[in-house]
Amino acid sequence: MSAELLRVERLSKRFGGFTALESVDLHLDEGERLGLIGPNGSGKTTMINCISGALYNDAGRVRFAGEDITRLAPFERARRGIARSFQIPKPFRSMTVLENLCVPLEYAARSRTERRRVPEEARALAGRIGLGARAGQNSASLTQVDMRKLELARALAAKPRLLVSDEAMAGLSSSEVDEILEILFALNRDGVAVIMIEHIMRAVMRFSQRIVVLDAGRKICEGSPETVCKDPEVEKAYLGE
Repeated sequence: MSAELLRVERLSKRFGGFTALESVDLHLDEGERLGLIGPNGSGKTTMINCISGALYNDAGRVRFAGEDITRLAPFERARRGIARSFQIPKPFRSMTVLENLCVPLEYAARSRTERRRVPEEARALAGRIGLGARAGQNSASLTQVDMRKLELARALAAKPRLLVSDEAMAGLSSSEVDEILEILFALNRDGVAVIMIEHIMRAVMRFSQRIVVLDAGRKICEGSPETVCKDPEVEKAYLGE
């Protein structure tokens, strides 16, 4: 049985008079694939911002690998093994793919020996994510799907135990969605736990071992893809009364 990696307990976040999250619980085991879904405005992005440290929650706590990280800064959480990709990739457009990967690898390096290996590791990472043939290409000239691959690769440069994939497939064709899915499956086989946030239900249902559904800042359902598909509260949230 896998050990627990992440536990979010009674997480709440407010923006003025608006409640974005209200006492939400969430957990994730080592190596697990979790889908986090919900209509627009349901609290998904706020949740991952609180997990990654981009936002501090107003109540509740976040535990990672048994440690309370609720008040740790984003870079401290990244050091402990939490990485995220963003829906809108923002690489250094004047740099090549390889140079874009060297930046986070340099940041993550903790010794002179690790820094010397950065170019080698950048090439290996580019190959791992399917960008080996484009390592010397300027990032501004990449296709949309390759830009998403680069965004995932930059997140992986921190050698995470948990990757939060935030709508990595938005706007992609069906075949491109399958490309990103296969990359995420491969990363998960290597031991990386993944939280997937997506509006492409085909991808979520195929990838996730378990799904958590948010609506209006509350958790309304949790279970297997089959269970979530049949839940009347989920149907109501997405389709209305």
